[in-house]
Amino acid sequence: MERNEVAAVLAYIGRLDPRTIRTDTGEARDQIARWHELLHDVPFATAHGWDVREAVRAHILDSPYPILPVDVARKWRAYRRDRLDRHTDVTPVADPDDPAAWRAELLSNRHAVAAGTAAPSTYRQLTSGGPHPDVEARLRAIGSCIPPTVRAELARYRPARAAREAVVAQGGPDALSVQCGWCHARAGEPCRQRRVGPDGTHRGNAARTIPHPSRVDLASARLGQQQAA
Repeated sequence: MERNEVAAVLAYIGRLDPRTIRTDTGEARDQIARWHELLHDVPFATAHGWDVREAVRAHILDSPYPILPVDVARKWRAYRRDRLDRHTDVTPVADPDDPAAWRAELLSNRHAVAAGTAAPSTYRQLTSGGPHPDVEARLRAIGSCIPPTVRAELARYRPARAAREAVVAQGGPDALSVQCGWCHARAGEPCRQRRVGPDGTHRGNAARTIPHPSRVDLASARLGQQQAA
């Protein structure tokens, strides 16, 4: 910030917190000089989320102490660190056989992101939205993320799941879609083989390949209700 911008920031702070106002001309000049010394490399505002007035307002709302220039400088450094943490270097357009130009372009991009003049590159982050139209069309054609040929090859390695999928394909109920009332296995989890010892305590917790009959009956009733609706 330039001196006139620092003076504008101090005037804004004075309106929000009168304790910082300096009425003497010499004191006001010294105050501007001290603030400018610490904030000369801090921008007044950027196009990507930084505004020194927002940092000042947040401090006054959160802290009972008068704001100092170091408080603003620390918020700016935190803002820079956050932007760089969210940034992924874009492949430079410079010739990779020219290491100096390659490095200079990388550093230039990073400095622009840190200074708030460019947005972080987030191409490696998860973004909102549905799948690509090509993927949607393929899923509709196949009916599943796993093609039938691959599913058939996997069947011998997971017989319990294969039997469950075969029952559902024939219009039968999916027993694992409901909670088991016998062993209390949650929906999506296999039933458990619970054994009770002579002292009344439960022993063993092995997964069953076949759901409990009561769970199958409950899934059948649920499926009948859905079909009737």
